[in-house]
Amino acid sequence: MATPDLGTDADTIPTREEKDLLGVLPVPQSAYYGIQTQRAVENFHLSGVPLAHYPKLVIALAMVKQAAAEANHELGYLDATRLEAIRHACQTLIAGEHHDQFVVDMIQGGAGTSTNMNANEVIANLALEHLGHAKGDYAHLHPNNHVNMAQSTNDAYPTAIRLGLLLGHDALLGSLAQLRDALADKGAAFADVLKMGRTQLQDAVPMTLGQELNAFATTLGEDLGHLEAQIPRLLCEVNLGGTAIGTGINSDPRYQRLAVERLGAISGQPLVPAQDLIEATSDMGAFVLFSGMLKRLAVKLSKICNDLRLLSSGPRAGFNEINLPPRQPGSSIMPGKVNPVIPEAVNQVAFEVIGNDLALTMAAEGGQLQLNVMEPLIAYKLFDSIRLLTRAMHMLREHCIEGITANEAHCREMVERSIGLVTALNPHIGYDNATRIAREALVSGRGVLELVLEENLLDQASLADILRPENMIAPRLAPLRV
Repeated sequence: MATPDLGTDADTIPTREEKDLLGVLPVPQSAYYGIQTQRAVENFHLSGVPLAHYPKLVIALAMVKQAAAEANHELGYLDATRLEAIRHACQTLIAGEHHDQFVVDMIQGGAGTSTNMNANEVIANLALEHLGHAKGDYAHLHPNNHVNMAQSTNDAYPTAIRLGLLLGHDALLGSLAQLRDALADKGAAFADVLKMGRTQLQDAVPMTLGQELNAFATTLGEDLGHLEAQIPRLLCEVNLGGTAIGTGINSDPRYQRLAVERLGAISGQPLVPAQDLIEATSDMGAFVLFSGMLKRLAVKLSKICNDLRLLSSGPRAGFNEINLPPRQPGSSIMPGKVNPVIPEAVNQVAFEVIGNDLALTMAAEGGQLQLNVMEPLIAYKLFDSIRLLTRAMHMLREHCIEGITANEAHCREMVERSIGLVTALNPHIGYDNATRIAREALVSGRGVLELVLEENLLDQASLADILRPENMIAPRLAPLRV
């Protein structure tokens, strides 16, 4: 999403004046955000990615503000009229409206204060409008005094990050599950396609193409299971109620429990209050672990894509065991060339996610004392990695995996020509004979089976039995015949 034009030239855009600690500043009259958001927009021209780019984060911010308002009302600190207006504003945002007003860059100084104030100001002005007042008429309902009551950026923002990740991770898991299933389907379709397995890019022993693709499905299924089990454990403990550093200053002693309960009810997520709010305010360990799990998934996806590119290489001068769906012409100078563009793109996404993990790790380490000021970068990298992986897996499944076909005859021919086939004969002719046959085949260019028959090491019937696919791709130990 492109950042909207935020110019404030009074001659071209109608403005209203707002004031804060640093003085007076014009804000676009049509904007629901206010002066502190405007300052942040003018200060931070970095990633070019505004908060609005991640709708689940905006929704989570609105949910946090609604939960806080409801808790403060229940405790007697916020009147019913303001509560109703704030709730209306938050529900509007939760429904997906006015997200374009979240204009602050994802990377920002201030430990997320600009994000928190962007939410406070938008909610305040939506609430004011609902009450019949003008935007910026904060005497009736104030971004700090009312929307931010009993909160600090330091508890509202990290709580919203965790909640936004919880709200958005289902898409990631769904995309991963669909990709796993597509690979498993291909594994079943290619269950009888015999091919040569390889280690260190050298011929090893026979296997089926189905086994190879099933292994891809299995490894992604493992990550799916880990993510399904670990995400709630990592993200459901929130520090809402800790306010500035975890001591809960400026909040009622009963507020933390009520606010978290209300947030759980509003979001439908199994949120629990942090046991140690000071620790929870400063520690980024859950984000580091989550990012590490995303990195692990990225590494696996990249490895799978490397294998797909190798298996489809050629077509005449490469492995040519599978055909990837042709997606676009591959060269401006080489006619007929078609490149594996989908796996290549997934590789690059994986590299980006790996880089995101490193940036996040450094940000988590870079905090000092009771607060980590690098949380905006942590949030940006996590939401970015989830978005990229979700899209990449969907693309890989839809535009590549589902359309793969096998070159079965070519795969079988390479098995029969491979010197690696001698490994299957090893238990029957002995290691020394197998080594000698392999050397002779390599030097002469003759086939392993031809040499074995010529030397009468095995007869045709025995060879046929040994080389049956089902006997080469599963455990089978026979008594040595020599």
